[in-house]
Amino acid sequence: MKLLCVNAGSSSLKFQLFEMPEEKVIISGYIEKIGLKDSFWNTKINGEKIRGERYLKNHSEAVDVLIEELLKHKAVENLDEIKGVGHRVLHGGEKYSDSVLITDEVIQSIKDLTKLGPLHHPGNLAGIEAMKKALPNVPMVAVYDTAFHQTMPKVNYMYPVPMEWYTKYGVRKYGFHGTSHKYITTKMKEKLGRDDVNLIICHIGSGCSISAIKDGKCYDTTMGLTPLDGLMMGTRSGAIDPSIIEYVCHESGMDVSEVTNELNKKSGLLGISGYSDSRDVEKEAEEGSEDAILALEMYNNRVAKYIADYYIELEGKVDGIVFTAGVGENGIDARLEIIKKLAPLGIYLDEEINEKIASYKDIHEGKISTNESKVDVYVLPTNEEIMIIKDTYDIVNK
Repeated sequence: MKLLCVNAGSSSLKFQLFEMPEEKVIISGYIEKIGLKDSFWNTKINGEKIRGERYLKNHSEAVDVLIEELLKHKAVENLDEIKGVGHRVLHGGEKYSDSVLITDEVIQSIKDLTKLGPLHHPGNLAGIEAMKKALPNVPMVAVYDTAFHQTMPKVNYMYPVPMEWYTKYGVRKYGFHGTSHKYITTKMKEKLGRDDVNLIICHIGSGCSISAIKDGKCYDTTMGLTPLDGLMMGTRSGAIDPSIIEYVCHESGMDVSEVTNELNKKSGLLGISGYSDSRDVEKEAEEGSEDAILALEMYNNRVAKYIADYYIELEGKVDGIVFTAGVGENGIDARLEIIKKLAPLGIYLDEEINEKIASYKDIHEGKISTNESKVDVYVLPTNEEIMIIKDTYDIVNK
């Protein structure tokens, strides 16, 4: 069975075609700068990367390219071979605690929840609507970033704000990167041979979130009502004093939307160092940039603080701390600096093993803590697309 995984952003569209249940990737691609004159895409098949470019004015034209690529490279002989499409959707609110078959009601819910995901939902919706137009008879599945976190207890998802903000407006912590946290939880259950695992999962990259997993389920997470909360990220500020927003509005003349945009797109590593990619920040730090050195220290400090916080929340009963995503999988120095800060908790890194593990090295995963460490520390690559396609496979087969 061939199933398509689609991840549509505001100006991009990622896709992978899988052969299931083998979980084999047949072809993948990334279409960028949709709506801009210099739109382009990269398609990968049989280990070869092929670039194409032309102006794509909207997601419908991007989906046309996707289909052209599938047919041109013989990934499918005809579109009837595609038996289902799984879509990543940012926000499911409280309504969806699992993936669902996309119906008119589901599409309306995604539209209604755009107020909670204004940066992501327009792209998610555009991708769904374009795919439905291109493949009208193919079942489609919505896989929500928030779903995995719906097991959080009320004590952890409620904010200390007027109760009517929750009852009337849905103000609460929802959490994101749920597909990644679910994947890592599943893999760690397999690795440890049991379901009731307690974990601290560090999904750190351009976007960052940490989750506390208790008895195999999400117990707490760092992102909140939106993905802006929690950790410092590539361009997002993470948690700050909320009074800053009103203050900057008064001082700068910007309105709330403009300040929020700067917190989402011009803050984090970018705001402090001038660079959003941690590799660029590390390079600048090595060359002596004080701003870059400061940015990395702030980033690593915040990760370590949340790990320590969740260690206490889990009463010290932690089966593993797991690093995943771009920085988690490849940031050898970042992992070292973060774990060094956790020495008071009796958590220690094996520096020699840590140096050997990254996606660009021969070893991609493994335990990086010493035998003396009170908690085992792991590096484990995430795979959100596999989780999306597994859920799609299960729902389509039902």
